[in-house]
Amino acid sequence: MSYEFPLDYSKVQEFARAVHADPDAHAGKDALIPPTMLTSGRMIWEPAEQSGFAKLGFDRRRILHGEEEYVFHGPLPRSGQTLTAETRVGDRFEKPGKRGGVMTFAKMITEFRDETGRLVATQNSTIIQTGTSGSSEESK
Repeated sequence: MSYEFPLDYSKVQEFARAVHADPDAHAGKDALIPPTMLTSGRMIWEPAEQSGFAKLGFDRRRILHGEEEYVFHGPLPRSGQTLTAETRVGDRFEKPGKRGGVMTFAKMITEFRDETGRLVATQNSTIIQTGTSGSSEESK
């Protein structure tokens, strides 16, 4: 399922200030977005029941953020554009946890397309579900 991510220029400037980006580089109605702004789209615009997190089926109380990578397939998007994003689950694998239990790793891949359907960016996220361990007495 896809969702739209409007790149409103005031939100671009607000995000740029929040991450201490160069204010001049992200000023104006057609300014380039800060690259990491793509993460906020998923948090704000993606419907929770259709989100990549929902597709994983992980226990949210045990989730860690492992890694984030952005691949841009041309110039950075600009404020004023509306991107369409779609998230899918990629590879999943398990590793034994150092404190017991099994850790489950999953890749989430989000593709962002512009109004013409051109692939603008790909966001690759690694999400980790920590293992459950026994009681604190068992781990001593």
